Amino acid sequence: MRRGRSSHPLPVLVCFIALWHTQSRVHSNSTQNSKDIATFTKILDSLLDGYDNRLRPGLGDRVTEVKTNVYVTSFGPVSDTDMEYTVDVFFRQSWLDERLKFHGPMNTLPLNNLMASKIWTPDTFFHNGKKSVAHNMTMPNKLLRIMENGTLLYTMRLTVQAECPMHLEDFPMDSHSCPLKFGSYAYTKTEVTYIWTRNASQSVDVADDGSRLNQYDLVGQTVGKETIKSSTGEYTVMTAHFHLKRKIGYFVIQTYLPCIMTVILSQVSFWLNRESVPARTVFGVTTVLTMTTLSISARNSLPKVAYATAMDWFIAVCYAFVFSALIEFATVNYFTKRGWAWDGKSVVNDKKKEAAVMKKNNAYAVAVANYAPNITKDSTLPTISKLTLNEPNKITAEMKPEQNKKTFNSVSKIDRISRIMFPVLFGTFNLVYWATYLNREPVIKDLDPSK
Repeated sequence: MRRGRSSHPLPVLVCFIALWHTQSRVHSNSTQNSKDIATFTKILDSLLDGYDNRLRPGLGDRVTEVKTNVYVTSFGPVSDTDMEYTVDVFFRQSWLDERLKFHGPMNTLPLNNLMASKIWTPDTFFHNGKKSVAHNMTMPNKLLRIMENGTLLYTMRLTVQAECPMHLEDFPMDSHSCPLKFGSYAYTKTEVTYIWTRNASQSVDVADDGSRLNQYDLVGQTVGKETIKSSTGEYTVMTAHFHLKRKIGYFVIQTYLPCIMTVILSQVSFWLNRESVPARTVFGVTTVLTMTTLSISARNSLPKVAYATAMDWFIAVCYAFVFSALIEFATVNYFTKRGWAWDGKSVVNDKKKEAAVMKKNNAYAVAVANYAPNITKDSTLPTISKLTLNEPNKITAEMKPEQNKKTFNSVSKIDRISRIMFPVLFGTFNLVYWATYLNREPVIKDLDPSK
């Protein structure tokens, strides 16, 4: 019993020692953190002491070199009507400023946008940007890091609406290269120059799920560098080209298939009887009006360019086929009417001859009835009269075979030729058209395929 009582205070003593050690450790850490915060505050105060953010780094000694790279988080949409596109990027810049060197417990000082307004930053702007937005929710989306050797990393999130010159001759089987150009606004290349941070294939990176394109495929992107001259000097311009290829599926469904079906429908009239004037007229006029509507609607989604696109050529040829089918029917109908006029003239002459014979026979029958009333039924006169009265029927019977030779439902030779010629020509046109445009591949130098 005494041994149990004497060993009981040992666990309590161990717990007390552990608690005291933990409290002392926390107190030392908080003391160390307070010392680090005070140290960083002194470092920042010393860095900004006498710092003039109006002067660029290396003024009078060297050219300030700004390294850049772009990470695209969202690309699209692309507007064909306005010839512009929208891109959401993390725009990163890095440069060396010897005035911001420091020595401290950390190699890097992570800061926010408040410090960025107190130091020199490049005056970068987008040459082909129509509208640029710097995101400020909930705070300005900016990042600033100062390295121990004075190197700065400055990152901001931007949404840029930029111009994208488009050549729509091959629309909708076209490809475009949309540029993103940026550089210094005030400093010439002898003062500030730009270079890509990484190699050409990694300086502009697009997120795997960054495409917001419905009508295009993002084939890849290329980067470059150029120099432009103006009245104020020569400036360095960094260029990034995003290569797009249009998806044709929408236009096949909305325009190409309706045009093809309309042309086929117009050629159905060649198989109708040439005397079916109302039916063939409805076919011709309806198909012409349909092609007119399709051609107008196809142009609504495009800018008003002064040249014809590939779709315009296709619609024009389809319109020509439909209109030619209507003209073909007019030609067949014209010659058909001339044939009916000739046949009608023959029938009129035959009817006149028949009427004259009937009149003659009737006169003869009346004369026999008046001057020979007492002739018996067995005499030959009534037989002659009966034979004479039956002569019109014989004449009519003889005329019927001649009339039956007139085939008013015959097929026109023009229709027979059109039944073969029109489908062959239209099929040949489609074969040449699709083989020409679908086999065209854009030639892109130094292309880096997007992921």
